[in-house]
Amino acid sequence: MFPCPACQGDVELGERGLAGLFRNLTLERVVERYRQSVSVGGAILCQLCKPPPLEATKGCTECRATFCNECFKLFHPWGTQKAQHEPTLPTLSFRPKGLMCPDHKEEVTHYCKTCQRLVCQLCRVRRTHSGHKITPVLSAYQALKDKLTKSLTYILGNQDTVQTQICELEETVRHTEVSGQQAKEEVSQLVRGLGAVLEERRASLLQAIEECQQERLARLSAQIQEHRSLLDGSGLVGYAQEVLKETDQPCFVQAAKQLHNRIARATEALQMFRPAASSSFRHCQLDVGREMKLLTELNFLRVPEAPVIDTQRTFAYDQIFLCWRLPPHSPPAWHYTVEFRRTDVPAQPGPTRWQRREEVRGTSALLENPDTGSVYVLRVRGCNKAGYGEYSEDVHLHTPPAPVLHFFLDGRWGTSRERLAISKDQRAVRSVPGLPLLLAAERLLTGCHLSVDVVLGDVAVTQGRSYWACAVDPASYLVKVGVGLESKLQESFQGAPDVISPRYDPDSGHDSGAEDATVEASPPFAFLTIGMGKILLGAGASSNAGLTGRDGPAASCTVPLPPRLGICLDYERGRVSFLDAVSFRGLLECPLDCSGPVCPAFCFIGGGAVQLQEPVGTKPERKVTIGGFAKLD
Repeated sequence: MFPCPACQGDVELGERGLAGLFRNLTLERVVERYRQSVSVGGAILCQLCKPPPLEATKGCTECRATFCNECFKLFHPWGTQKAQHEPTLPTLSFRPKGLMCPDHKEEVTHYCKTCQRLVCQLCRVRRTHSGHKITPVLSAYQALKDKLTKSLTYILGNQDTVQTQICELEETVRHTEVSGQQAKEEVSQLVRGLGAVLEERRASLLQAIEECQQERLARLSAQIQEHRSLLDGSGLVGYAQEVLKETDQPCFVQAAKQLHNRIARATEALQMFRPAASSSFRHCQLDVGREMKLLTELNFLRVPEAPVIDTQRTFAYDQIFLCWRLPPHSPPAWHYTVEFRRTDVPAQPGPTRWQRREEVRGTSALLENPDTGSVYVLRVRGCNKAGYGEYSEDVHLHTPPAPVLHFFLDGRWGTSRERLAISKDQRAVRSVPGLPLLLAAERLLTGCHLSVDVVLGDVAVTQGRSYWACAVDPASYLVKVGVGLESKLQESFQGAPDVISPRYDPDSGHDSGAEDATVEASPPFAFLTIGMGKILLGAGASSNAGLTGRDGPAASCTVPLPPRLGICLDYERGRVSFLDAVSFRGLLECPLDCSGPVCPAFCFIGGGAVQLQEPVGTKPERKVTIGGFAKLD
């Protein structure tokens, strides 16, 4: 390993070691010029002369030595190979005429941009550089010289800026020294405060132990005095012995009555001897494990680390919902700051201006009323007592191209409502074919028909632009998602006959999988056909999705089903667009008859499921009337 002089990183030299590296002839020339400037007037002596050496007049790059005239003729005899050596001016450093390849000992002639390495002709044809971008040395020389000259010119032209930054750095150094000294004093003061608290607590605990010790010693001393009174001829026993000598019976009874009680108590204490106090102080032991752990972990406050944006839960719909979390070992954050801006607006002179939301509690934020058809970039950082942490990585979110339409599913239209299971919140529907459809499929070749189950939205659009999104179960057999005229939908599906083909399009409306017929009038329906995890696009739709073949757009094609589908309706223009709701890439755009109220519609043939995207914010309910029924938006 060899330390890189530029970044101090370890460089593996390989088996050849330093021999596998190029000579830095430029640095050698710089060193030689410096030596010559230092030893101005100093003569270069012949390296082959006997002492005293003469002044050198010639040099030989091949021999790497300086010679006087006589020594040069002596070491380069006529008729030998050395006689072909070309003499040079005497010098202290000998360099080859050109930079040689360390692998093949040939002069380098090209530069490999991929490996960023000079190569010779042999290196160029080897497999090591096959497929690499290789240019002549002259081109690399000119390009690098131009870049270096431009950078150096910029630096030399901004010397005032360099000097200003140096002054700023010097001022920062002074502030760093002052701030460091203040930090040391603060830490010392806090540690001294901890020491004072510990000393105060130590004195209090020792005082409690001292009081307990004195109390026990007093009790033990009293017990010792009581037992000493029981010794022969002293104290209570001596008094009892004297009383026993009394012969006057009344006097004896008077004295012995109280004495007997004292003797009885002494006898009982003697028989059931137990020290009046324990000698152990185990109850005074301290448990300092937690405190020692806290002192061991005593460290400086750290700012929160950069939060990690939860891309699975962050999305833009009617509002922008941003969710994040802190890394596992990050210090906690008291609150967060969320910053956001639009990236599709013209840049203003000066620094980039962010809109900011301060002191956000929790790990999520809601940005209300974003502009439609825009791209927002968001970032977040945490804050605690130590200050603000680093920003998270920027996350870019596309807002829908039109205001979001809020509606619920209404299963009152259609012919086979018993096969449709709508969720309680009316935002999801599942088609359950059941046994009748299974039996019908078995007799399909004998003329049995399949039925279409339809679910409509409970809101009709009569003006402006609207957008909504939904997710289709990839395991669905065949689902059609789109819009249609309310009157035509009621007419077609309230008493519609069964259809024989899953590609049937009611009332000759537009279908992404229908036959490509040219109709002058706009169709009353516009559907996108989805089945088995694929989207079927008809003729002309493939070009809208960016799918073209060698000979132009294909007649029909399929594209993978995205996680969510978006539908954008432009009522005034009479156009409906189907989008990938994640990337907002266009899938299909087609005309639509908007001569009346237009409703969202979902058709099922066989099993399938659709889930409407939940709105981020709660919208007020608005009652509208569709076909005599009161609906809610």
